[in-house]
Amino acid sequence: RGQMTLRLNIRVLVCAVVMLCAPVARSDTPVTVFAAASLKTALDDIAEDWQGNVTLSYAGSGAIARQVAQSAPADLVILANPQWMVWLQDQGIVNPDETRMILGNTLVVIAPAGLDPIAADKPGVLLKTLNGGRLATGQTDSVPAGIYARAWLETAGLWPELSAHLAEAENVRAALAYVARQEAPLGIVYASDAIAEPAVSVVYNVPSEQHPHIRYAAAPLTPEGAAFLDFLDTATARSVFAANGFVPLDPS
Repeated sequence: RGQMTLRLNIRVLVCAVVMLCAPVARSDTPVTVFAAASLKTALDDIAEDWQGNVTLSYAGSGAIARQVAQSAPADLVILANPQWMVWLQDQGIVNPDETRMILGNTLVVIAPAGLDPIAADKPGVLLKTLNGGRLATGQTDSVPAGIYARAWLETAGLWPELSAHLAEAENVRAALAYVARQEAPLGIVYASDAIAEPAVSVVYNVPSEQHPHIRYAAAPLTPEGAAFLDFLDTATARSVFAANGFVPLDPS
């Protein structure tokens, strides 16, 4: 009987040690992420590996910043233009010390699948290719993709001839959809968007030195948001971002 009691005590001790050594499960507290629309494909994939309940809400970065400023219930904010994150910092909503630049991207000109590359930087080429249609992009005064697109067009000297021929969308994925549905002959989007949509082809890669660097800024608003942000820096998440055309950056 004494040996049975000893064996039982050892088994109880072993079970206790195993429980202490086992990884702690993630909290069941839901995590709500407000993210730039261009992140949708990659973040949807990454969220499937998150061991918890995560809600992803996508929109243009300007719209997200204004929603967060109006107390929208976000745990983590990821914006495609650091200027909007600075605006949130100025409002006292985001802590600058917790803000990270996590990703980079590039800008491309797209057309419905099958169109050959064009010399989009040459005067008159885009206008001729549009053939009376419109050039789709994000809103050039508030959506980051549109702001970057305008910067490129101005640098290349193309803004005067094209500014009246734009289809400005509420976010970059909407601009992508215009071209995919052939509602617009051309669009200016991120390289990651072009990868996500098989119905479009890249016809021109915009030189990165002709517009501000494209950077995605992320800032947590709660401990749950901070945990998910840390998850985005894991090897698994970074590989998904890279496969979707983003450039993972070292945390800073």
